[in-house]
Amino acid sequence: MKRIIITTLTLVAIGALIGWVLISNKKENEAKAAIVSQTESAIPVTIATVSKKPIKLDFSANGKFSSNQDLQILSEANGRVLQLRVKRGSKVNKGQVLAVIESEMAGIEAQKAEDNYQKTKIDYDRYKSAYETGGVTKAQFDDVSLAMRNAESQLRQAKRNLNDATVKAPITGVINDRFIEEGSFVSVGTPLFEIVDASFLKLNVSANEYQVVNIQEGDEVAIFSNVFPDEEFKGTIDFIAQKADNTMNYPIEILVENSNKIPLKSGMYATAKFEFPEQEPRIIVDRTAFVGSVSSNQVYVYSESNQTVSLREVVAGRIIGEQVEVLRRLEEGEKVITSGQINLRDGSEVEAMNL
Repeated sequence: MKRIIITTLTLVAIGALIGWVLISNKKENEAKAAIVSQTESAIPVTIATVSKKPIKLDFSANGKFSSNQDLQILSEANGRVLQLRVKRGSKVNKGQVLAVIESEMAGIEAQKAEDNYQKTKIDYDRYKSAYETGGVTKAQFDDVSLAMRNAESQLRQAKRNLNDATVKAPITGVINDRFIEEGSFVSVGTPLFEIVDASFLKLNVSANEYQVVNIQEGDEVAIFSNVFPDEEFKGTIDFIAQKADNTMNYPIEILVENSNKIPLKSGMYATAKFEFPEQEPRIIVDRTAFVGSVSSNQVYVYSESNQTVSLREVVAGRIIGEQVEVLRRLEEGEKVITSGQINLRDGSEVEAMNL
């Protein structure tokens, strides 16, 4: 019985304590609400007047030059290097001989393949005549025909191996590096030369979704390099990616013709300036006017008559730098809040700090 009484008193005490805490919290919340209510009567904000401005779509993008073609030539034959006919920096034309690899074994194999082919061809001609007169069966003639086709394939392969011993330039360009010396032994796959075509350079830049829709392949672009600050180069857009990369930008490739007078080099940095005709004036506001972010499509509009704000749904268009085009539900001359929105709600009374 005594234990029951103690338990009951304990529960009553706990209940009283909980009630006291709830009452205290309620009073504290009411006090805070009163303070907020007093503050809301004149929340300091910054206000901007909505206006129409001509839209400038011009933008710049930085990038790095890369060569038009950059190839590493690998050996397609085994043997010792007999001749080297170029060095680093040599200008070469497509098809020009760069090196000769020892071809004695390839020559022997080619001669054996030629002899075998000639022998099987004679057999083929003899069996063909015999088959036409009934001297041999069709199966015998088919066997000889197959042997001749195999011999022909082996001859083509042997001639190719012999030809591979002569290393030729696959493109016109400059020998940027040489990995072999005369007398060294190479095998199939050994790196021989690096050849670079720098007659054209590629400037790789990127543009965001609002910029990329205003450009197209074939457009001319002004290019500026820090190395030649007084020179303007002309480039042509050669490629625009159809898919954004991980940064949500679209890679763009610009071809720039290289000049012997002012030579650009692969690896140099440059700036591409995209210029467009001036657009007709449109409703423009600072992007800071949007509640949270531009994607919210919400702004606070200021009323001068009663110094309050109303939350309005608008339709945002293009983002141009720090400004945003508004397509609908905002008129020229209206005023929007550009800072202090975090303390606002629909109908809040405000004090304009910049008026």
